[in-house]
Amino acid sequence: MPDLPKKKVGIVACSGEEMPEGTVTRLAALRVLEQLRPADTVTICLPLFLAGGEGDRAFAKFYPTIAIDGCDKRCAARATEMYSSKPAAGVVVTDLIAKRALGQPEGKRRLNDAGRQAVEATAERVAALVDELLDKRWSRRTGAFVEATPQPDAQEPVEASCSCGSGIPARKLVIDGQTVTLIALPLIFEQFRDANKMPSEGTARELLEMVRIYNGVPAGEEEAYAMTLLREYAVFCDKQEATP
Repeated sequence: MPDLPKKKVGIVACSGEEMPEGTVTRLAALRVLEQLRPADTVTICLPLFLAGGEGDRAFAKFYPTIAIDGCDKRCAARATEMYSSKPAAGVVVTDLIAKRALGQPEGKRRLNDAGRQAVEATAERVAALVDELLDKRWSRRTGAFVEATPQPDAQEPVEASCSCGSGIPARKLVIDGQTVTLIALPLIFEQFRDANKMPSEGTARELLEMVRIYNGVPAGEEEAYAMTLLREYAVFCDKQEATP
């Protein structure tokens, strides 16, 4: 049985371009991703996330994320919570600047000295948060921190992973004669089983609604998807019951 991917932290940065602090968030995120913690982080593209990027939304649902916002509007944090889960941590550049008594960033394409200092301070704070989050125990099943020592995650055989490179497990199914890859399906099955949801017509509808959050379901094929999901979920539950 293959292991799930190593836990990483998603970095989602504010995409505001009308203020220097927006530039600070993006440069700080790049510094963390490329220099400070490249092996422990993945990027989440906020515009793609808002537009319905399935891989990014799936990652933010099942793994911890850090939102880097330029101002107190907290657009990145709010979008992450709205479409997936509440970020595990967040940094607001204007607050950090005030707390550390840094100068006011200026410039959008080329920051002044104060702006570059803000980039360094923000990147260092995010890197520290990454280290803190990786030391905590995280449940991929519930998308939350746990206190007890985690047990190895039970998992259906994973035949693919998310195309965004985040490592979210996926599963291939044959639906109406067509092979489709459904992002996060193994984890969705685990969540339903942990919630003691037994295979039923109602569960089939719930599975369909959860699956379509991260995957496109063609119009007119909802019934076929629901019935296939129910059948596969029943097999998954039977295997879990048979496991000592």
